[in-house]
Amino acid sequence: MVGGLRQVVRRLRSERSERRRVGLLVDGPNVLREEFDVDLDDVRAVGDDAGTLVATRLYLDEHATPGLIQAAEARGYEVVITSGDVDVKLAIDATELVYTDAVDTLMVVSRDTDFKPVLEKAAKRGIHTVAVAPGTYGRSDALRNAAQEAVLLDGDT
Repeated sequence: MVGGLRQVVRRLRSERSERRRVGLLVDGPNVLREEFDVDLDDVRAVGDDAGTLVATRLYLDEHATPGLIQAAEARGYEVVITSGDVDVKLAIDATELVYTDAVDTLMVVSRDTDFKPVLEKAAKRGIHTVAVAPGTYGRSDALRNAAQEAVLLDGDT
């Protein structure tokens, strides 16, 4: 894990007074790209250190390789394969987690501004929101601004 990422994790850990229920939702097609070099273990560590993971999901489209699916499952992810738009399924699931009070913290790992309304609605319902980006190059300013907290996997905030 990158040194800066450890600092973010320590800050997340120190800011909570009790274990939060965390929903960690990863937009696979937008994050798992060669140019970002994202490690699923690092992503999970950010979520796990923010609280108790109650949902750890990686969303992929029907073109996902069996190797990627197997690797994600081995790292504790529930892999959700969609034949349609990954963004729609992730947004619906995030909304369900928020409106059923299943989470205290919603972490969306993406660079896609489509998730801005989800983060805004979650915050209005009292859910702590975190936008996690694959790095400075892959960060969405709109998503970062919609969330209460923003984390870059390259270790910067």
